[in-house]
Amino acid sequence: MTEERSDSVAPEDESPADGTPPADTVESLRAELEQARTQHLRAVADYQNLQRRAQEERAEFGRYQLTASVLNFLPVLDDLERAVESAHDDIRDHPWVEGVKLVMSKFRSVLESAGVTEIHALHQAFDPTKHEAVGSAPGPSGMVVRVLRRGYQLNDRVLRAAMVLVGDGEPAPAAESPPAE
Repeated sequence: MTEERSDSVAPEDESPADGTPPADTVESLRAELEQARTQHLRAVADYQNLQRRAQEERAEFGRYQLTASVLNFLPVLDDLERAVESAHDDIRDHPWVEGVKLVMSKFRSVLESAGVTEIHALHQAFDPTKHEAVGSAPGPSGMVVRVLRRGYQLNDRVLRAAMVLVGDGEPAPAAESPPAE
C-alpha cells in the first residue's frame, strides 16, 4: 500500500531531503534576478541620459540668453562709437568726450569678458559668413574696402555680420584715404 501512495505523488513535487528548492525554481529565480538587473541598468542609463540632456539644455538656454542680451546691447555700443566719431577736432580732448570713450572702452571689455569679439573686416577678403555686403566701392576686387557697421561674434558663432562695402576692382581715387575701421 505504501507503494501506491508513493506512486501517486509526482516526482517534481517532491523536495529533496536536504531542504534545497527544486532546480527549475532556482533557474526561474535566476532569470528574474537577471531581468531585474537589466531593468535597473536601463533605468540608471536612462536617468544619466536625462541628466546629460537637461544639462545641455540649460547650457544652450544660457547661450541663447547671452546672445539675446548682447544683440540688444550692440546698438548702444554703435551709438557710443558714433558719438565719439562725430566729435569735432576742437572738442576731442574735452572731458565729456573722454568720458564717453571710457564708457565705450568699459562696454567693450565687458563684452570681451563674455566671449564677444569684433569681426575685423577692413582689408580682408569678403566672407559671406561674417560680412554683409551692402554695396561696392572702388578698390581691390573681392576685398572689404569700408566697414559701415561693425560685426561681432560670440566665440565662433557670428552674432551680427559686419556691414561692408566690397571692392569692385576699380582703382581707388588717389585723393581719398582709406577710412578707418
